Amino acid sequence: MQFGGGKWHFGREFWQVGQVSLEQNWREPHNQNMKITINTDEQCKETEIIVICSHLGDDIEKLLAAIKMLDMKLTVYKDKRQYVIDTADVIYIESTDKRTFLYTNTDVYESHLRLYELEEKLVSCNFLRASKNCLFNINHVQSIEPDLHRLILTTAKGIKLIVSRQYAAAVKLKLES
Repeated sequence: MQFGGGKWHFGREFWQVGQVSLEQNWREPHNQNMKITINTDEQCKETEIIVICSHLGDDIEKLLAAIKMLDMKLTVYKDKRQYVIDTADVIYIESTDKRTFLYTNTDVYESHLRLYELEEKLVSCNFLRASKNCLFNINHVQSIEPDLHRLILTTAKGIKLIVSRQYAAAVKLKLES
């Protein structure tokens, strides 16, 4: 994504890109203002993100997870071909018969990593354990339905995932925060 050269400022939302500028009032939940400034420099060799905040709260944790997820890729396989996919595209990951499958909106891929290895790699990217053989991306969850001591998660594509009793409390806590 390229923003040209200019400043972006959220709070009293002021966007200036090249010769174009936009301004509108914008507030975070809980009436907190957020200011985002983007400086472009053609001499810059590496993008740097600096977050300045009064305290490290859930909103900042969510922001950091979203930033990490944007840049993370996974190497996967399908039909004897190797692919590199964005973690944000993965809806859920399932382990069956010692094989690990990653499900996106359009395809099913296989990973050579075990489920626990993917869990360790993706914990900062909003992936949670649903059961001993399944991880899911909380960014794809559209609704939650309690079912006895379990949860039934429904994604935007209508996929239903069952969160086992063992993981239900942690998932519910994370989804409600």
